[in-house]
Amino acid sequence: MYAVIMAGGSGTRFWPASRAGRPKQFLNVTGKGPLIVEACDRLGSITPDDHIILILGRQHGPEVKKLFAERSVHILLEPVGRNTAPCIGLGALYARHRGCEEAVAFLPADHFIRDEDSFVSALREAAVLAEATGGLVTLGIVPTRPETGYGYIRRGKEYDAGSGFAAYEVSAFVEKPDLQTARDYVTSGEYYWNAGIFVATPERILQEMEAHLPVFQKGLKEIEHALDGEDYERILEEVYRRTEGISFDYAVMEKTRSSVFVVPCDCGWSDVGSWGSLYDLRREEQDKQGNVREGDVLLEECSGSLVLARGERLVACLGLRNVLVVDTPDAVLVADLERSQDIRKIVNRLGQKGKESLL
Repeated sequence: MYAVIMAGGSGTRFWPASRAGRPKQFLNVTGKGPLIVEACDRLGSITPDDHIILILGRQHGPEVKKLFAERSVHILLEPVGRNTAPCIGLGALYARHRGCEEAVAFLPADHFIRDEDSFVSALREAAVLAEATGGLVTLGIVPTRPETGYGYIRRGKEYDAGSGFAAYEVSAFVEKPDLQTARDYVTSGEYYWNAGIFVATPERILQEMEAHLPVFQKGLKEIEHALDGEDYERILEEVYRRTEGISFDYAVMEKTRSSVFVVPCDCGWSDVGSWGSLYDLRREEQDKQGNVREGDVLLEECSGSLVLARGERLVACLGLRNVLVVDTPDAVLVADLERSQDIRKIVNRLGQKGKESLL
């Protein structure tokens, strides 16, 4: 199978470590290496490097080419971010151009997977289902808690895939719920977290583009005629400049008349969407007081805190509880760890104050 890895996000909630020129997907968040490299590495058992397509912003071209200098992955650079629907359309077009007729997995670059074997098995099952039915398949993450920060997928009747694995027709895609509703979802056993992971053939994706994003589909045909030609960059930019930004969930998955299936996946998934989620991931590193520290850190009478010293100097904390401290060479963040989802507010303020060098 082929894989399209979408790496166009800005990762503002990981400021000050994440910046516009080096967003979250390029950071060594989990200790295993840059997230975008992890995303490629975990696919090694199901697809070779030359069947992997990375799609990211043009400004990140030098960084990604450096990371993958010794590997045969394909790199497509978007002139401007337009959310996941155009990204998936471009990836499907390029996969077909490469001769791909089988299923393609479309994956975010900046997620964490603890159980990679279970994840890869679910992708294999989704690929079998996509090729057998010609439909759209999504992975549904088995929820471990009543999470209000994720969208959900409600499963319908079970589908007999004939291969011994569980699959269901999708009954509905549900927006982020309130806490009580999320609790009800988890208790019912009928809902999965929506991780934005899709599997389908290139033809199915391009047919969906024509049905739901016809203007962009016309642009894709222009891009297709220019692939491998001297005018490719110019035409790509022209098409993207006149394309609206829209998610694949909203543009296609919630509106399609094609068959849509969900394959449950229990793989220790996290979107690593904030410093708080990173703290949760690194629970095994906590000291007796529940602190996670990195670098030259001295803690005295602190508890439940995440303190990262990445600025080549000592960071000392006294009497802190549930605090986030991130020290980098040119900026220090101190915040309530439980409010780490709100760090983009600081990024917005920096922009308003004209401090572009810190963004």
